[in-house]
Amino acid sequence: MKLVARVAFALLTLYVMAGTTLAAETSADAKSAAAASADSGGIAVGAGIGAGLTIIGAGLGIGLVGYGALTGIARQPEARGPIQVNMIVMAALVEGVAIISLLVICFALVGKVPSVAG
Repeated sequence: MKLVARVAFALLTLYVMAGTTLAAETSADAKSAAAASADSGGIAVGAGIGAGLTIIGAGLGIGLVGYGALTGIARQPEARGPIQVNMIVMAALVEGVAIISLLVICFALVGKVPSVAG
């Protein structure tokens, strides 16, 4: 239950960070082109922070799932099979949430961050 609460808190934090960053971009549409290009750097920084938090949260989540499974197997070695199956399912769900949130961040950045012409 603690894992679910932690994942929910991480996703809520990511949602709030992405919402404030993208809201700043919509207000920049009313500004001049120079000011809008200056604000686009903040969007990239916000997306980078959100992606970093997503990856940290997924790493912590998968680590906690593995720790719990190994602890359970150490206490009851005969229940290794069901514990291992549940561990793999939970790790896949945590990783799926991380991948989905990274995709949301990437799609939110499409067209908002100017490309750097070298």
